[in-house]
Amino acid sequence: MLSVNKKALEIVNKMIENKEELNIDVIKLENGATVLDCGVNVPGSWEAGKLYTKVCLGGLAHVGISLSPCECTGINLPFVKVKTSHPAIATLGAQKAGWAVKVGKYFAMGSGPARALAKKPKKTYEEIGYEDDADVAVLCLEASKLPNEEVADYVAKECGVEPENVYLLVAPTASLVGSIQISGRVVENGTYKMLEVLEFDVTKVKYAAGLAPIAPIIGDDFAMMGATNDMVLYGGITFYYIKSDENDDIEGLCKALPSCTSKDYGKPFMEVFKAADYDFYKIDKGMFAPAVVVINDMTNGKVYRAGKINAEVLKKSLGWTEL
Repeated sequence: MLSVNKKALEIVNKMIENKEELNIDVIKLENGATVLDCGVNVPGSWEAGKLYTKVCLGGLAHVGISLSPCECTGINLPFVKVKTSHPAIATLGAQKAGWAVKVGKYFAMGSGPARALAKKPKKTYEEIGYEDDADVAVLCLEASKLPNEEVADYVAKECGVEPENVYLLVAPTASLVGSIQISGRVVENGTYKMLEVLEFDVTKVKYAAGLAPIAPIIGDDFAMMGATNDMVLYGGITFYYIKSDENDDIEGLCKALPSCTSKDYGKPFMEVFKAADYDFYKIDKGMFAPAVVVINDMTNGKVYRAGKINAEVLKKSLGWTEL
């Protein structure tokens, strides 16, 4: 079985070796754990964002960054591109932000390979049939504060590893690395909705690819939470290659998957969040999906497309000014 933690550690070691080039910092805690600061007290970089996103995906995806090739979408921004031949494991077994790390006054959303050791949440791993037994734990934290020994000890205990084998990568939402890694969840948003909302067996998704614009840094972490979500919901494009069974309705799946099918669709995420009294659980889960979905049903050879890019909402979200 592939180990997402061991695969991710290969990338982490590369980041440590090239920390100056990547504009990141590496801190060794007293308990032996390693913290990679990718945007809290350092600027980070494009390359650090790519590598951070690959770590989130358990080293089981190719990640690239390119410029928007034309004006056809009505908005030009850099794009993050993700391709994986292990969609269920890479996106739901690793990348999914499924671990709320709370230790004392410290809080961060945890994603990445260490979740597979701690089984956060357990149900996800049962549904995709994956487990990891690595002796190292690599966790990505979306936070504006660096973790201490207490946090690292907690992660080590939950993952069943020694503290010196814990690697914590940290990037705030309001940072270049943070913005890149959130747009890099474009494929995961689709597999998440397939499994959690539409109850489709995501192990039938054999290959996946996606791209989404990267949000400029328009404000603090709170403001960036809205902008980064909008990049996927209104600008993300995904491609899924599915080996269907006889009873699967892939055309229906494709129709239901894009964000535009949600009752909350049509406004910048922060407006939706405000209307929900700033409670994530009041927001329709079906909204968390890519803007455009293309599915290739490899069993019958058919290709389906649904959804649309919504440049107007993206511009409103960013306070876009045409001069």
